[in-house]
Amino acid sequence: ILISIFFFPFENKISASEIYFVDYSKVMNESIAGKKAQDYLKNLLKNSNKKFNDTAKKLKEEEKKIISQKNALSKEEYKKKVDSLRKKVFDLNKKRESSIKDVASKRKKAGDEMLKNLNPILGKYMKENNISVVIDKKNVLMGDKKFEITSQIIEILNKDFKSINLN
Repeated sequence: ILISIFFFPFENKISASEIYFVDYSKVMNESIAGKKAQDYLKNLLKNSNKKFNDTAKKLKEEEKKIISQKNALSKEEYKKKVDSLRKKVFDLNKKRESSIKDVASKRKKAGDEMLKNLNPILGKYMKENNISVVIDKKNVLMGDKKFEITSQIIEILNKDFKSINLN
C-alpha cells in the first residue's frame, strides 16, 4: 500500500501555475478605497493629536502659573489648584488613549471591510483565470513576478469598490 502512494500521483495535486499571490498591503495602500481610508485615518489622528497637543500646552502654562503663585496662595488653595490641574492632565491622557483606540478600531474596521469586498473579487478572478490558490505576498518566500496578481486585483477593486465607510 505504501508503495502505491509513492508511485502513483495524487489526483488533487496543485501545480505551481495554479498558485498566485497578491500584496494585500499594496491593495490597502494603493486602491481608491484603501487610499481614502488611509487618508481619513491619517487626518483623524493628525487632528486629534493637534487638539491634544494644544490642550497639553495650555495645561503646561497653567502649571507654570500655579507654580509662580505658590508663595502667594495658602496651602489649601495651592493644593486645590494642583489637584485640579492633575485631574485635567488625567482627563487629557484618558481622552488621548480613547482617541488612539478609536483610530485603531477604525483601522481594523477598514481592513475587515476591505477583505469583505476583496474576497468575492478574488473568488471571481480565480474562477475566470483557473487559479487554485491565492496567498498574501508577505507569506511568499520567493516567487516569480508573473504569478503576482496585485495590479489586476487593484484595477478590478477600483471599479467595484470606491470607498470604505468608517463611521
